[in-house]
Amino acid sequence: MQAPSVGGVMLPRGNGETIRLSRGASLTDFAEKINANPASLVAVMMNLGEMVTATQSVSDETLQLLAGEMNYAVQIVSPEEEDRELLESFDIEFGEDEGDEEDLVVRPPVVTVMGHVDHGKTRLLDAIRKTNVIAGEAGGITQHIGAYQVSTQVNDEDRAITFIDTPGHEAFTAMRARGARSTDIAILVVAANDGVMPQTVEALNHAKAADVPIVVAVNKIDVEGADPTKVRGQLTEYGLVAEEYGGDTMFVDISAKQGLHIDSLLEAVVLTADASLDLRANPHQDAQGISIESRLDRGRGAVATVLVQRGTLRVGDTMVVGDAYGRVRAMLDDNGNNVAEAGPSTPVQVLGLTNVPGAGDNFLVVDEDRTARQIAEKRAARERNAAFAKRTRRVSLEDLDKVLKAGEVQQLNLIIKGDASGSVEALESSLLQLDVGEEVDIRVLHRGVGAVTESDIDLAMGSDAIVIGFNVRAAGRAAQMAEREGVDVRYYSVIYQAIEEIEAALKGMLKPEYEEVELGTAEIREVFKSSKLGNIAGVLIRSGEVKRNTKARLIRDGKVVAENLNIEGLRRFKDDVTEIREGFEGGINLGNFNDIKIDDVIATYEMREKPRA
Repeated sequence: MQAPSVGGVMLPRGNGETIRLSRGASLTDFAEKINANPASLVAVMMNLGEMVTATQSVSDETLQLLAGEMNYAVQIVSPEEEDRELLESFDIEFGEDEGDEEDLVVRPPVVTVMGHVDHGKTRLLDAIRKTNVIAGEAGGITQHIGAYQVSTQVNDEDRAITFIDTPGHEAFTAMRARGARSTDIAILVVAANDGVMPQTVEALNHAKAADVPIVVAVNKIDVEGADPTKVRGQLTEYGLVAEEYGGDTMFVDISAKQGLHIDSLLEAVVLTADASLDLRANPHQDAQGISIESRLDRGRGAVATVLVQRGTLRVGDTMVVGDAYGRVRAMLDDNGNNVAEAGPSTPVQVLGLTNVPGAGDNFLVVDEDRTARQIAEKRAARERNAAFAKRTRRVSLEDLDKVLKAGEVQQLNLIIKGDASGSVEALESSLLQLDVGEEVDIRVLHRGVGAVTESDIDLAMGSDAIVIGFNVRAAGRAAQMAEREGVDVRYYSVIYQAIEEIEAALKGMLKPEYEEVELGTAEIREVFKSSKLGNIAGVLIRSGEVKRNTKARLIRDGKVVAENLNIEGLRRFKDDVTEIREGFEGGINLGNFNDIKIDDVIATYEMREKPRA
């Protein structure tokens, strides 16, 4: 039924029905669902203090606000649901094995190595793979997700295990969470000398949220102060009880540095997989899986590391990964060798995509290039709408005037370029979480994978932005252009250095805060009259010290009678001095101010800039 809702605007009233909308939906999308005129919804939003156009992507909160006003409930469709509905429209099922029971074959377990920074995760993989990964990592912390396959012998049988190496720095939480979601088993690395640390608990929570079995690797048993028993006791508090204590979690004491008991750890992984999981997949269907990491390679274009979860991926297949698509030109294994096909649980690098997909994007093989392009374009449009809605600033009519005044809300504009999509995403997320007060805002104008280009410098020139290059440099003439135009390009190889410097820059944009610091007080004992200088106060310095050219106030009978005075002259006997200390006498001239009396107190002070917390 029609009824006036807000400000006399006529529009449909709901009965509490739930309207399903995608992220970044517009008022037009909402209007279509309830058979209303989009213009009337625009009018309602204006009455609610929101200035929104009919086709503009709006935030989830704005949709909820509007729906509540009209007695509807809004359900924002999750990205996973959106993707499932999109694929269903192309008659594609994602995430399920096709065929019958006899089509399924055993696949290797996919293992994620997790734990606190510097507890030895990369060194453990180093020991397992007998290669040196750490040497190539800036600052000794892993900053990319890698995937590797190794083989071990269990009960005289060769068994393959796929490892996903998730970064250890706290800024990569999102990437680590993705690693847990794409995995079968988590190895939790805990240093025997440090015990359980904050990121140990964080990694444990990710593994539990992904509902995967956990094998605990107690590392550094060879160092001084190592206490593996203490680690077992600490983890009991978090629900991980060792088998020797009557629990069902396998603990293996290792030394990644010395290569001790690595075989026992791999055996524990295989045994846990056999006991807890039914790891089978159909290798005969079209390949599906997940993008682990991606980057832009100068010679090879977009390179994506993907983990095949079901089916077999072959050279020549047409695949779509997130909003990227293309025909597989070549595939490389974790040792850089060319391979023709990759079965379930196999990680490979894929060449031939149109652009760089995001870390954690799903991939699937489709029959036609046209289908791949349509799916990729729809995904890209959906993400773009969601990003626009996220970027929309909610401005009410009351504070619109304040926001429009340039300078009241200062803004630091950033352009982020990096060597891998996961790193760029983690850096952007960390920077947007920086909080130095309401006066300064941070805004990421553009982010991307690859070298800093001339178009990035152009954008920075037009918006006074700082360009951040994370493990990448300015390409070709971009460096000369940046220098010529005065664009600030910062290069980093360790994420926390970038965060610290940008935080310092943000604090530098804040208007300085000053605080008053009392310097000293002087009691007037005598008043001398001078034809040249006016009244001069003969004083005794009661506290601190009085300096020439500082601010002062005059206090009489406990009340301030004059503010913003200046100590123009200061004398000791016949000499001009710059300061007089506590307990000494002298003469003070307050310039043109002559209303001074005996027993008045002159309090001097200065305004000092207050350091930001």
